[in-house]
Amino acid sequence: MRPFRLKHEEVTLYFGENSLEKAAWFLEGKKKVGVVTGRQSAKVSGALDDLLKILSERGVEYVVFSDVAPNPYLSQALRAGELFWRESVDAVVAVGGGSVIDVAKVASVIAVAGARFEDLLKGAKPKRKLPLLAVNLTHGTGTEVDRYAVVTVDETREKHGLSVTYPDVSVDDPRYTLTLSLEQTVYTSLDAFYHAYESATSTVSYPLVETLSYEAIAIIGEKLPRLVNNLKDVGLRTSMLYASMLAGLSIDMASTHLVHGIEHVLSGFEPRLAHGAGLALLGPRVVYYTHKVLPEVSARLLKPINPYIKPVAEDAERAMKSVKAFQERVGFKERLSDYGFKENDASRVAEFLFSRLKYMVGNTPFPVTEEVVKDVFLSAL
Repeated sequence: MRPFRLKHEEVTLYFGENSLEKAAWFLEGKKKVGVVTGRQSAKVSGALDDLLKILSERGVEYVVFSDVAPNPYLSQALRAGELFWRESVDAVVAVGGGSVIDVAKVASVIAVAGARFEDLLKGAKPKRKLPLLAVNLTHGTGTEVDRYAVVTVDETREKHGLSVTYPDVSVDDPRYTLTLSLEQTVYTSLDAFYHAYESATSTVSYPLVETLSYEAIAIIGEKLPRLVNNLKDVGLRTSMLYASMLAGLSIDMASTHLVHGIEHVLSGFEPRLAHGAGLALLGPRVVYYTHKVLPEVSARLLKPINPYIKPVAEDAERAMKSVKAFQERVGFKERLSDYGFKENDASRVAEFLFSRLKYMVGNTPFPVTEEVVKDVFLSAL
């Protein structure tokens, strides 16, 4: 795939090998930057070394915040923002997957705007932020091209998806995904799959979203079964990164719905549950309900994984089973019980969703009742 440059809303994306070099202009005129990383991935992938080389060549000082965990907490983003404010940095550079980039988004606002998290939660749009460069290391999140950030409130375990800010510049270099483990490869790829499926079936979707989402699912359906058996194939990684980027554009345009809504409850309760794993556990049953009300759209989206799914409500069971079979084909066979969830947690999950995170399911194409939420949860046990 030829490298390219994409402008979407406020972000300029450089896609392809050696893209960080093309994005290096972002650092011109900067005296000090704040670097956000995870605990290992930035170094292991080689991306951090590439960044530090560029900073050194330009004489740019830097301060690193590396205390970002999967399913990050709000406190991590606030501490990063405070550090960057205290150090008077000129810009923020995120080197990592979705958790790292999301923390960097919030930190870039907190460091200069003085915005409170409560204001962001209510939809306040920051008027100022630090310039942000996102160097993406996974093919799942899509956050390098969207405006969302996801963080969990420490005290209440509420995992919120906020419309915060776009990166100013983003980098998608497939070489940085070559060190993803098999588990991370499957999790992040299925994350992209559900971004595509949910956005294309949300109540605010439109034809462009469906087009992007179909292409993303087609790539994932073809390439992921091959990639899990050849993790060092940069061509396959490139395709998956492209699919993830397309799905990221889709959710930026049309959001997600019930799969993400329930997953946010679950991984807020239990941070060990990787986001992509949570989606894959819940997703097939939500596909069942979605196919019942949007059979034509659903069948078209799922055609790459099973061309025999019919565009009729009566084929909802087949749609559900086809998605689950595809996930098993690429090695995903987990259950919620693996993470300590039990049958009697169903009511607690439903109550938390409706009382704390109901906005997360607002674009679901069918009525979301307590019975539906419990059924989806129990299907994943």
